[in-house]
Amino acid sequence: MTKSIANSFKTFGRSFLLCGLCGWCMEILFTALHSLRRRDLRLTGNTSLWMFPIYGSACLLAPFKRLFAHLHISRPRRGLFYMAMIFTVEYLSGRLLWKHGLCPWDYGKSRFHIHRIIRLDYAPWWFLAGLFFEKILP
Repeated sequence: MTKSIANSFKTFGRSFLLCGLCGWCMEILFTALHSLRRRDLRLTGNTSLWMFPIYGSACLLAPFKRLFAHLHISRPRRGLFYMAMIFTVEYLSGRLLWKHGLCPWDYGKSRFHIHRIIRLDYAPWWFLAGLFFEKILP
């Protein structure tokens, strides 16, 4: 294996771990702050081990980041693209997990859900998350 390929795998692995860990932390923070709506001052956040590889897959946005920088694509357009990609990964991974009875989330109580797997009212959060992942990726 050449040094270049080895460095690419190393960069991919680090990016995957970084995105997975940051995603977990964001989810824990988001769910903890969501408990404020229920007046639960314990601010307990939660996530699932299944979420790590899902968030880790945000490392696949790195080539798009480089392409968008080269093409001088605006931040709002990049954010919309990332949001669409995140919705797509959330939907596909959710369907796969749901099929096996392993999906850790169920958005069925939201009136903005699609097949109980994605919530369209989360679009602004995914927009921001995409731009955050872009910032931390090499």
